[in-house]
Amino acid sequence: MYSAQSLQQFLTGPGPVASVRLTKVRGSSPRTAGTEMYVRADGLWGTIGGGQLEHLAIEAARALLANGDLSQHLDVPLGPEIGQCCGGRVEIALARMSATDKDIALEAVQMEEAGQPAVYVLGAGHVGRALADLFQHLPVRCVLVDQREDELALSHANVEKRLSVVPEFDVMNASKGSAFIVLTHDHGLDFLLTSAALERGDASYIGMIGSATKRAKFASWTRKNCDGLSVAPLICPIGAGGSRDKRPAVIAAVVAAEVITALTSETAAHSPDWGAVSHIAAQ
Repeated sequence: MYSAQSLQQFLTGPGPVASVRLTKVRGSSPRTAGTEMYVRADGLWGTIGGGQLEHLAIEAARALLANGDLSQHLDVPLGPEIGQCCGGRVEIALARMSATDKDIALEAVQMEEAGQPAVYVLGAGHVGRALADLFQHLPVRCVLVDQREDELALSHANVEKRLSVVPEFDVMNASKGSAFIVLTHDHGLDFLLTSAALERGDASYIGMIGSATKRAKFASWTRKNCDGLSVAPLICPIGAGGSRDKRPAVIAAVVAAEVITALTSETAAHSPDWGAVSHIAAQ
């Protein structure tokens, strides 16, 4: 995942930098207005959607830098003229970046990072570690939680790892709109953590590893212990709509897609492109 740290390294690298920003979008387009990427003679950070549109914009940005120009405006039809079939039309602003421009761009990405949704992976077993491996590359703040220090130590993902004696407190203190994936080493603990997530009433996603039988047992358990708590928001089994493959990496891939779908659906009304600046880059 390309973070604010990686952008800072890119912007402070050798040579001038150009910003490439979609300023207006009409009809179908790979990205929305406001999406921005950055170009140097020998590198890129971000994407405006790929394909011939991006290739054309990169060439124009590098020509701008090579010629010493300050800015340029492109009006590009996304049709046969450039080998794309979106059918829309985009306007692109190219600009050589000043030191102030770089500071503003970095601050924007830092603010976007600070507002990223949290995904709590509750359990650092095989599937939990596989999930952390995937979420480290996605625009979320992943927190891998376990009571077992040795299991946490097996994860090499670039995510927050939290050794927690009482993980219910981590669920209770999570930020509004967080996602919770429950897959601990103990069914009783799974039930406690899942019920804590459900009691919040503000989670974007709540999933518990298991089967239809485990869901039924959990529903029965909540009727006895949770004073009418509804289990309707619970996804169990997790990843049920995807592959039946039981390998941890495959389960993790299906569940990560399920969680990201839920998170983007939650934020769609507020940020249709989940932030104007992309964290996915090609270098």
